[in-house]
Parts: sequence; C-alpha cells; structure tokens
Amino acid sequence: MAKEVINDLLGYDGIKIIQRPDMFNFSLDSTLLADFAKPLTKTKKILDLGTGNAPIPLFLSLKTNAKIIGIEIQKDVFEIAKRNITLNNLDGQITILNDDIKGLSKKFENSEFDLITCNPPFFKHKENSNVNKNDYKTIARHEVLITLEEIIIEVKRLLKTKSSFVMVHRTERLIEIINLLTKHNFAIKRIRLVYSKKGENSHMVLIDASNNGSNGLKILEPLYVHEGEEYTKEILDIFRYGKEWLYEKTKKLS
Repeated sequence: MAKEVINDLLGYDGIKIIQRPDMFNFSLDSTLLADFAKPLTKTKKILDLGTGNAPIPLFLSLKTNAKIIGIEIQKDVFEIAKRNITLNNLDGQITILNDDIKGLSKKFENSEFDLITCNPPFFKHKENSNVNKNDYKTIARHEVLITLEEIIIEVKRLLKTKSSFVMVHRTERLIEIINLLTKHNFAIKRIRLVYSKKGENSHMVLIDASNNGSNGLKILEPLYVHEGEEYTKEILDIFRYGKEWLYEKTKKLS
C-alpha cells in the first residue's frame, strides 16, 4: 500500500484531505468544478458522482448547508473518502457510499436531488487498449466501468426538473457532450472554456445543464489558469490563495 499523506485543501481554512500517490487525487478539474457549481438557498440535497477521495463534497460544504452524498465505486478510495469526511467533522452533512453509478437511480427516489456534480472519466476505453482495468487511476480517467451517456441517463432520473447537472470534461469532447445532453432533454445553461494560457487551445470545459430546462445558453468569459509561469489572480482566488497567502509563501521561501 502506498503511503498516505494529509494535505491542506488548498487555501481553505481548516479543511484537510488524506491522499495516496497511487490513487487519482484532487486536482485542478475538481477544484474548478466545485467553484463552478452554484448551490442555491433552496438546494437541500446534492449528489457527487465518482467522488474519489471526496474533494468536491469538501469544497461544497463551504458553500452550502445542503446534505451531500458522494458515490465512489472503488472500495479503497471510498474508505479514504469516508475518513476525509470524519477528519473534517462533516459526517453530519456529507455521506459517502461505496456504489456503482450504473443503476444508482433504482436506489434513490426519482428526482431526489437539487444539484448533481460529476468529474467523470475523460477518456474513452477501447477494447484493445493496454490500460490496466484494475488500476485506481485508470478507473478514474478512462471509461472502463461506465460511459458518459450511462452517467447522463442516471443523472436524468435522479435530478429534479429544472435543476442543475454540473460537470467538467475535456474540450475535445464538447460536441459529443452537447449532443448527449440534448438527446436526454437537458438544456445547457452555462459553458466556460478553460485555457492553460492565453494563445493556447482550451483543454477543459465546465458545463451546467438543466434537466428539462428551457433554452438560454450563456458562454462565459474564458478562464485562464496561468499568466506566464504563475497562476492568474482568478485561479488564486478560487484556490483562496490571496495576497496574504502569497506574502507568507514568499517569506517562507526567502
């Protein structure tokens, strides 16, 4: 077993996260997804699909008092996610379940959730691929256990009408994502393209789709991650690394 480490969850005061290097740990896409999701005052119940070690539920707990359920199929990853919730004294708000997204709608009431988030596997799986189907990171990154459409089908049944399904994905699959969401009667409300730097192609996209919602798409301004070799101010704000943090970091490095 790889050695565990306990890290701060970026600049979020008092939030810790247990991680293992052999697993798919929280990254930029999870952070941006949690920031992009907008729980409303009336939001009572949130579902996070493929929760991993639970970074998105942890982030969301700082934005809402709603009950949050995270679903993770991998047993070892699920155990760490549960410990992360307990570590942060959030057992009263967040529940982690060791379950498969496929068929999940049979285990909950129809239209039970006000908001569903998902950081799905980005890469399609080919039968002749050499990837290890049992590897933690492979399952998180490749569609070996579930496809994008299978996720959308489950979300359709679980999400309340006109409530939001928020996801992050690779920009190169955007047309496919739009087609699948439209096929299952989701109205895409917000799209934000993420770029590593100005002048480069977008590599990531954030999408907010409304279940049986009305048309009214907003293409938001681009999100740039880096300016030169440094993070942009917006990214630092999302990380909650403001001027005070930068000063302390500089002081420690000097």
